[in-house]
Amino acid sequence: MARSGPEVADVFRRYGDAYRAQHGASLNTAQRRVMTAIELCRTAALGGHVEQCDQCGHQRISYCSCRNRHCPKCQSLARAQWLEDRRAELLATQYFHVVMTLPEEIAAIAHQNKATVYGILFSAAAETLQTIAADPKHLGAEIGFFAVLHTWGQTLTLHPHLHCVVTGGGLSPDGGRWISCRPAFFLPVRVLSRLFRRLFLGRLQKAFDAGKLRFFSSLEPLRDGRAFRRYLAPVRQAPWVVYAKPPFGGPEQVLEYVGRYTHRVAISNNRLRDIDDGRISFAWTDYRDHNRQKVMTLAADEFIRRFLLHVLPEGFHRIRYYGLLGNRHRAQKLARCRELLGMTISEPAHGQAEQDYRCRCEELTGHSLTQCPVCRQGRMIIIKTIDGATARPPPWDTS
Repeated sequence: MARSGPEVADVFRRYGDAYRAQHGASLNTAQRRVMTAIELCRTAALGGHVEQCDQCGHQRISYCSCRNRHCPKCQSLARAQWLEDRRAELLATQYFHVVMTLPEEIAAIAHQNKATVYGILFSAAAETLQTIAADPKHLGAEIGFFAVLHTWGQTLTLHPHLHCVVTGGGLSPDGGRWISCRPAFFLPVRVLSRLFRRLFLGRLQKAFDAGKLRFFSSLEPLRDGRAFRRYLAPVRQAPWVVYAKPPFGGPEQVLEYVGRYTHRVAISNNRLRDIDDGRISFAWTDYRDHNRQKVMTLAADEFIRRFLLHVLPEGFHRIRYYGLLGNRHRAQKLARCRELLGMTISEPAHGQAEQDYRCRCEELTGHSLTQCPVCRQGRMIIIKTIDGATARPPPWDTS
């Protein structure tokens, strides 16, 4: 269904060329591709097809989407399919939501070294959770979890953090029993925070020593080893934010949550309020002011700059799986967990790959792409294909 309000695509179509002209030298290939993909999304440039109702004869043109993971309009089906895949992996246990956040000083380094620093963020967070969970003093079990990278705050500033959804228990070291967490308690946050800080900074220092970090502009002095260590000194002493939220109410609440978080982009179209005279207004939640809803207005140039802060390197996986959910032994370990938890095993669905994407979308989301919008009785049938004026961008991995 088409939106009547402003969209992120409108911002790029109106002001993208001017931004490229002024800041082209600082744009990397990934950012340029994202801008182009969003500008062309669901326009004649990508081609499409003509549909006609088999009852009333109503016709409409549907243009192809860009399928870019940073596009606000192209994540619905990917999100629904991902949720369907995860539903089959849910265990009959409590789940916890753990958030691990990088300090502002590290975020500045991450901006200039995304692949390296975000990779360290994943590995340090994963080792932290697995190490503390495996310690007999805390849980003494192998847990399972997935982590989702978000790099933005409500006002589109750089705020890298991981959302981790973690099983409230795990397999004993010998795989012979399921060990549950204490009710409503996962792992001690202070212990998690300290180990996370130590592991992250240790890996960051190794990356620096190996010449894997680049510094320019205001951070250029950090190329010197002594300056780099001085820069990190306050961060080594400050507490790092690790937040363990109360457990989810049940497996279905887990799905409801991850459906909101996994395939988010920096800002959704429904948050945009107005585009006028080179200024963009959007809604945001001020968590420091009792979660009040406010409206922020930025110059188009600044809005685009902030949006592009969150473009990830090509091929970088922003959803990763660990422990019981690790890809290598996932099937065997989950089967053992179900056995120990007394769960019934459902048969996997077949034949989904052969479905028309429109049918698959309706099955997963409940939203019909084939129902006639006029008579509500007929089905829209493709009667003609429209060739695009440009090659359709290749699909991006949304994980």
